[in-house]
Amino acid sequence: HVSLTGGEPLLQPEAVGAVAAALRGSGPQILLETHGLHADALARVIAHIDIVSMDWKLASDVRREGVPTSAPREAFHDAHERFLAVARGAPHTVVKLVITRASGDAEIAEALARVARTHPSACVVLQPVTPMGSVTERVPSERVLALARLAEELVADVRVTPQLHPIMGVR
Repeated sequence: HVSLTGGEPLLQPEAVGAVAAALRGSGPQILLETHGLHADALARVIAHIDIVSMDWKLASDVRREGVPTSAPREAFHDAHERFLAVARGAPHTVVKLVITRASGDAEIAEALARVARTHPSACVVLQPVTPMGSVTERVPSERVLALARLAEELVADVRVTPQLHPIMGVR
């Protein structure tokens, strides 16, 4: 495998396409790690990608760039769903949701329902945040397991995995 990651690799789709096409010809599978918001850029490179790994951002945890902190948070669901529809063109897709104490059950359920509707064969990874820096509290395991059960009702492949970079001391 070769992982194309960033920053955000799809800010440079020409470079991603060229690198992926050149590498794919030499044998490795090409994994694209992305925030899952640039559907048009993905459409330009999808033919060269074997695995799309996208983060599904939750408005309770991530604010859109350039939006003042006093403004209401906007959901990313529509943009992620458009992206996921394009990702169906790759042989494999992974959708990761980072879960914090602030993550709303309704927005998680909405994200899972959209994954189920748009790409039900995608692997969904629920990743409870690991305390580090400004994050001081873990997500209770009971809540993570309840979310995993909800996800399993909607999609076939659900996994729960910790955030390894804080555990390993990497920022």
